[in-house]
Parts: sequence; structure tokens; C-alpha cells
Amino acid sequence: MEELQPLYVDLASEVDDPQVTVISSQCMSCDKMGTTRLLMTRIPHLKEVILTSFECEHCGEKNTGCQMGRWQEKGVHYQLQVRDERDLSRQIVKSGEATVCIPEVELEIPPNKEKGEVTTVEGILQRTMEGLNQDQSARRLEDPDTALRIENFIDEIERLLTPGQHFTIIIDDPTGNSFVENPKTLKEDPQLKRTLYKRTKEQNEILGITDEEENVEENAETDRTPDAEEEESELSLTEETTSEAKDDPESLKDDPESIKDEVLVFSTLCDRCSRPASTNMKVTKIPHFKEVIIMAMTCEGCGNRSNEVKSGGGVEKFGRRITLQIKEPYDLARDVLKSETCDLSIPELDLVVGGGLIGGKFTTLEGLLKDIKEDLESNPFLAGDASRKDNQEILDNVLYGLDDVIKGKREVTFIMDDPAGNNYLQNLYAPDDDPQMTIEEYERTHEQNEELGLNDMKTENYEEEAAVIAPPQAS
Repeated sequence: MEELQPLYVDLASEVDDPQVTVISSQCMSCDKMGTTRLLMTRIPHLKEVILTSFECEHCGEKNTGCQMGRWQEKGVHYQLQVRDERDLSRQIVKSGEATVCIPEVELEIPPNKEKGEVTTVEGILQRTMEGLNQDQSARRLEDPDTALRIENFIDEIERLLTPGQHFTIIIDDPTGNSFVENPKTLKEDPQLKRTLYKRTKEQNEILGITDEEENVEENAETDRTPDAEEEESELSLTEETTSEAKDDPESLKDDPESIKDEVLVFSTLCDRCSRPASTNMKVTKIPHFKEVIIMAMTCEGCGNRSNEVKSGGGVEKFGRRITLQIKEPYDLARDVLKSETCDLSIPELDLVVGGGLIGGKFTTLEGLLKDIKEDLESNPFLAGDASRKDNQEILDNVLYGLDDVIKGKREVTFIMDDPAGNNYLQNLYAPDDDPQMTIEEYERTHEQNEELGLNDMKTENYEEEAAVIAPPQAS
């Protein structure tokens, strides 16, 4: 039997068969047939991408492109303050749906005008100038005034490339697939602000996403009526529980609490090869904390496995910051719940890890530190060919420090900061206070509420507002 291969292969130069698709396509320059090559691959920390390369042997025309394989759950908004030449060299992954703005020169590059690309700040400016210069020769003859205005505008953009020029570049991508490099490696960048946001209805329509697709997870969590649960079970391709539940499926309906003791199995699509796979889901109670939902996916087609943890209680009223002094090797055996919104930091190593790096996990402190180390080692912007030499030195020092912490040779401070309040770190002295651990609850800022989607959420008098907005029915 032929071994099944994933749809998106890992990006690696050692692969003998990179699974490149070659097709014939028309050249836009000479109208003759050229060759287009497609590679569907996975770039670590960037999800799936489709790399394209076109070459025409008749006129020599060449171009490359980068298209994202899928859209993220939220859009992303980057705002970068460019201060020196090094900022011009920051690497940028820009999808075709991203809008680029530079307010200082009133420049805006709308979406779908350029293909997705991996470039730099300087590269975006250079390509913009090349595009504006493209038809200047003919324009000078037909419309000299317009040509002069464009030349002046090109000069303004070119001045941005001179040392000492300060300006702001904004990248807004409703697909969430764009990326701006942080040259400070593992520290927070004061010049770069990244904001995740929920797409508007208009943005979903432009991307071809229906409201049902965008809100399917939200509706599944909030609208858990008995009818909805029954309908969901009918649509599910597979549902397995313990032997007792299999013999008596109605027992789950008669006793909803019994679902907490069962492992539910339902069909999904593998995020690696897009083939049907099975996901196990279990509701688990963490002592002295709350219920969480643990999900594990296994794909028999490509062998891909993943696990994820989600809070069963939604967003808490306050954010929570947990600080632990790691002093003994047994501290590494503490249970840890890290949500997708939880930031991690170790000040002694100058290490700051954003919430989205390793997703939601329920593991031990040692396991969490190992996952962080593995992700840092596999990040191409930190340790790959795209990394700078000084970044590599900083990364090596952090990795050596993590090794010492994991082996119990170094005492450090471990901080978990979750604006959603869904983080947990085991108290070895429970129910008494832990002398090595402090827990702080704090009011979220407006920006944190915005990222969690709480500012636009109406929880009071929404029925009255809906009645006012609803049009009158015809009699």
C-alpha cells in the first residue's frame, strides 16, 4: 500500500522529493507559454504557505510569490516605528490581503494589488518606487503634470531610505497571516506593536467567509441548548464514549453531568494534510482551580498528532499574574495550565514568550520549558538562515540558560501573565499559601479587552437593543 503523504510538506533542504508541481502558464510579458512551479510547504511559526515561481524561456521574465494556505482565526495589525537602518532590514511576511500604510507620506498599498511575499521594510519601499516608475516614460509625454507629481512622490519615498529618517509603517491583515520581525529576539520590542482583532462582517464578505464559518466555535461554546447539542450529535460522524455509554446512548441525555466522565471522539480535518482525523475531547477538573477541556488529535493518514487545552469557564472578570521562584528540582514537576492568551517570561534570561507561541497546554513546568526550547530552536527567524549573527548569539545564551533551569542547576523567576485569567500553576502547599508563589489579580487595560474582544461585547439589555434595531414586521 502506497504511503500517504501530507498535503503540505515540511520545508527542509534535505528532502529528496520536495513535491514541486510544474505547470505551463502564459507569460504576461510576451504572451508565450512559460513554466510555473508550485510548492505547498509548512514554515515553522507561519503555518502553511504556497510558494510560486514563474519563468519564461522566451523573454526571460521571472517572478516569485507566496500565498498563505489558510486563514487564521483573527486578523492582525502591526505598527512599526522605523528609527534606523536596522529597522529597514526587518523581515516582513506580507500576505496578498494585507494593507500597508505609511502615514508620513500618505502612502497606502491596498490589498490584492500585490502577491504575498517575504521581504523587508526597505523591499516594500523599493518595490513601490519600481511600480510607480514603471510607466513614467510614456506618462511624461502624455500627461507631464501627473508624471511630475509622481516623481515628487517617489522622491518622498526615497527620502525614507536615508539614514536618520523616522516614519511609521502599518500592516493590517484580516487573514492574520502577515508577520513583522522583532530584532530584539526574545524581548519585547517598544517600536513594534502587534494587535489581534476579530474580523468585521465586511471583511469576512471580502474574504469569502460566511458568518456561520466565522462564528461556529463561538456558537458552539455559548449556545449549548439541548436542541443544539442533539443536532450536533446527529451531525457528528463519530462519537465514542466508555462501554457503558455505548450500550446506553440515552444515558448522556438523562444525566448531562456524566459527560464529564466520558471521552468524546469526533471527526475533524488534519491541520497538516487536510485528511479526516479523529479528535478526543475530555472535560477535566483541576483541583483548586476550574474545569478545562483537553483535546487531542491523531491523523492516521500522515501520523500528525497535536493536543490543545481550552478553559471551560470563558474569560474571567480579572486578569491573573502568577510569579514562581524556581529553587528546587521538584518545582519543575508542578502542574501548569497555559492558555492561548497567557504570556510567559523569565527575567533572568531576558525571555518573553507571547501567548500564541505554543498555544494552550496542560503539562508540567518542565514540559512547558522544553516546549518553549524546542519552538525557539525551530523558529526560522531566530535560528534559521534568516537569522542574524547577533540574534543567534542571544538565542544560544537563552537556550543554555533554559537547559540549566530544566536540569535544576539554576534558580530563576517564572512569570505567567494571562489577561483572560485562565492560567494555573500548582500550589504544592494547598490549601495553604505557597511561599515561593504569588498570585495577583488585576484590572485589564482597554487594549487587553480589545484583544479579547470584550469591548464590543454587550451583556446587558441586549434584548431591548435587538428589538429596537429589528425592522417592524408587515401586517
